[in-house]
Amino acid sequence: MREYKKLSIPIKRLAEKREQIFRMNSYDPRLKTHALQNKLKGFNVFSINFQIRVIFEFVDTNTVWFHSIGSHDIYK
Repeated sequence: MREYKKLSIPIKRLAEKREQIFRMNSYDPRLKTHALQNKLKGFNVFSINFQIRVIFEFVDTNTVWFHSIGSHDIYK
């Protein structure tokens, strides 16, 4: 993801920790994972922190595609 390269080092480290949590349990309460609505229906999001989110989709039971990372602006 191009957006990932633009993140600060501390946010990248936190994102990597959150990804590890996600791999163990994609619905861990710390991630605040939820489905998106309207034009992004079919996609989901989890939180890195209060500002940064990751948009992803479940392709099948063993595959997830990460699409975007950033602030709420990524929903536009």
